[in-house]
Amino acid sequence: MRENKGLEFKETITNTFLKTVSAFSNFNGGTIMFGVDDKGNIKGLDNADKLVLDIENKINDSISPKPDYSMSVNKRNGVISLKVSEGKYKPYLYKGKAYRRSDTATIEVDQLELKRLTLEGANLYYEKLSCGKEDLKFSYFELKFKEKLGIKKMTDDMLRTLGFYDEDLKYNIVAALFSDSNEYSGIDIARFGNTINEILDRENLSGISILEQYDRAVRMYERYYTFESIDGIERKKVENIPEAAFREAVANALVHRTWDINANIRILMFQDKIEIISPGGLPKGITKEEYLNGYISNLRNPIIGNIFFRLNLIEMFGTGIRRIIDVYKNEMVKPVFEVTDNSVKVVLPCINAFNGISLSHKKVMDVIRTVSMSSREISETLGWSKDKTVRILNELLAKGYIEKNGAGRGTRYVKHL
Repeated sequence: MRENKGLEFKETITNTFLKTVSAFSNFNGGTIMFGVDDKGNIKGLDNADKLVLDIENKINDSISPKPDYSMSVNKRNGVISLKVSEGKYKPYLYKGKAYRRSDTATIEVDQLELKRLTLEGANLYYEKLSCGKEDLKFSYFELKFKEKLGIKKMTDDMLRTLGFYDEDLKYNIVAALFSDSNEYSGIDIARFGNTINEILDRENLSGISILEQYDRAVRMYERYYTFESIDGIERKKVENIPEAAFREAVANALVHRTWDINANIRILMFQDKIEIISPGGLPKGITKEEYLNGYISNLRNPIIGNIFFRLNLIEMFGTGIRRIIDVYKNEMVKPVFEVTDNSVKVVLPCINAFNGISLSHKKVMDVIRTVSMSSREISETLGWSKDKTVRILNELLAKGYIEKNGAGRGTRYVKHL
């Protein structure tokens, strides 16, 4: 048994556990076990039943508002378990400060996190706050609604229905994000040559309507990843990276990102892939597995999501990730999704960059897609002879589709993205 983000051990009872009570109440809940040392060894406590009352009094006297918790005592070993649930009335403060867990440590939240907790406790979304502007213009927004929905003119009643006003009938942050000019971050796009140091093209799409950001990102994609081919008398559009996947990834980045930090969505365009990096991590309460399977039930920006849904840019009841995966269903290469606490990264590989790849090549690349392996491990996994495995690996190395690290017996191979 080891400590983790949701489990903390305390060999004795000191006031330091109250910081962790605050952290668990503010984020995701957790358990504190008293009478267990840092290594997970059970030490037990004397007079555990009396100490339960001491713990309860400390919590009730020190944490505000009162957190939701329960305690139990293991009579056999004298261990007290304090189970703390995530609360509804955030922030939960200890000595005027709010805390969170960082791996196995408990640390004070910063001002941005405190503001988010306060909004969450008041059941408010950041996008609904007043933007402090009264002279916003919505010409691009109106143009897109005319194109998509056939409206003749955007009225104040329509803007109110779409959620552009706060409770005091002032423009909110959503209104600013969709307006023609604003002070918020946007999208930074760069097209690279043979190396990341060779920038062939770049656009910074900040301070304009997020609908215009979306459209201009798509136009830059079309400039580098689509072309026309002529087959007899028929002219066909060819996509090196599926356009549907790119559109989904950009729309999801705009809808699900955090807007209270000064950071751009980054779109990095390479010859063999596009990387789309969205600031803010996943919406609260959503796991990576739920994200990949489209089980989103807690939109970070519901008003923005609703507008993108009305314009048919996203599916309302999913993240679009499943649609990206489905687009690549029959392709040799697959999209990659990387999730951290502070960002979500989507990698869309070129489907036409892998001409000349055989089924044997694909099997090797699938095996080493996320982990490096030796030739012997690859051979045993696929049930191939050593000679065949080495031959296929050398062919993939020559084509630049995989990387080789180390030398001699320590040589390992991994798929190159």
